[in-house]
Amino acid sequence: MGRMRTIGDEQRRRDTSGGTAVPSGVPSGAPSGAPRLDRASVRSIALTASPSAVARAEPTVRHGARLVLILGALSAFAPLSIDMYLPALPALGRDFGAGASQAQLTLSSCLLGLALGQLIAGPVSDALGRRRPLLVGVAAYAIASLLCVVAPSVGALILLRFVQGLGGAAGIVISRAIVRDLHAGVAAARFFSLLTLVNGLAPILAPVIGAQLLRVTSWRGVFVALAVIGALLLLAAATGLGETLAPGDRRQGGVSATLATFRQLLTNRLFVGYALSSGLAFAAMFAYISGSPFVLQGIYGVSPQLFSVLFGTNALGLVVVSQINGRLVGRVSMRLLLAVGLVATAGGGAALLAVAAGGVGLAGVLPALFVVVSSLGVVLPNATALALSGQPSTAGSASALLGVLQYSVGAAVAPLVGLGGAKTALPMALVIAALGVGALTAFTWLSRYPMRSIR
Repeated sequence: MGRMRTIGDEQRRRDTSGGTAVPSGVPSGAPSGAPRLDRASVRSIALTASPSAVARAEPTVRHGARLVLILGALSAFAPLSIDMYLPALPALGRDFGAGASQAQLTLSSCLLGLALGQLIAGPVSDALGRRRPLLVGVAAYAIASLLCVVAPSVGALILLRFVQGLGGAAGIVISRAIVRDLHAGVAAARFFSLLTLVNGLAPILAPVIGAQLLRVTSWRGVFVALAVIGALLLLAAATGLGETLAPGDRRQGGVSATLATFRQLLTNRLFVGYALSSGLAFAAMFAYISGSPFVLQGIYGVSPQLFSVLFGTNALGLVVVSQINGRLVGRVSMRLLLAVGLVATAGGGAALLAVAAGGVGLAGVLPALFVVVSSLGVVLPNATALALSGQPSTAGSASALLGVLQYSVGAAVAPLVGLGGAKTALPMALVIAALGVGALTAFTWLSRYPMRSIR
């Protein structure tokens, strides 16, 4: 147990130094039981402390495949909550007598909940530890999903989707913070790429599962499935995740300290550059998510089943590219990889706008969408690792701001892609192109001077 408690510190030292891990705070050549002078002493003292003292004071960490699977699944709440019922979105609108923009508000409200929930859960996890806020959030997600099943109107569903997003946000923001507790720099980028291998299955499988559910049930059955998934993830987190943030590393001070942390982060030009470029690129994907059911099914006559295959193909591209990124990180600069990814996002968006305006059809639309979505496999891991690497003591708050930028912009643009109804793909293409170019511009302008410690 004592040995497990020092894994996070030793791993971070190994990640950043490239050499043999040395417990934080122990002078080189000193025995592991040597006196410690700084706040981090609690972790290394685990090597000599009694088991009872360790159990009272320190976190436990379970590494390996189980950790990757659980964190990957928890970080997939957004695609699970959105992609699974995308094939049913047109039918949902017809059921409530609502138009495309109203139906898309059920997406926007969930995205808004995902954004604001991260703003709450991130700082709370910095103060209370990761485990308790995570379990509360996942439980709230499962309950809200079950209530969506009996929503009597589109207005009620919009409200419940907001609550569902609030709960799911805890899984997303805290899973990122846990990675930062354990890794830094290049190793963090590799771990985020590995998580993409897991959570990338969600946008592949979710629309397929949703389409198959529609064969035997209505859109309400999709939310039954989401409630079951939420309950299973709650059980997995409760039994498979230990605490990763030591009591001595938790931030105190309440709301005033949280606001001060946010102010510090928002005045950090590098952090804002990485976070904003990531957020705008992420929003481009959400514009695709909210607009593609109407564009592909309504304009180009694609069936719900074929739509799920096309959607899954794009998600598979994202997963494959993220794994290529994981192999390249450490050999190629993370900033260079991020720049290449953002160029691909902007280029794919521009190509989509050109083919939509020119009336080329599916032969032009599908490849452009594939490039936009796949490029996120490079953009998200590197932007996230670069943004969080400079925030060792405020990983939860920094992760929260990353999520807020991603999901709030996504929530704002989701209704815009439906302004043209089901007659033209031009609004979706225009929004995606603008966001892609904006992401590249934000990166180029705001993060021109890399951190010295980050490759």
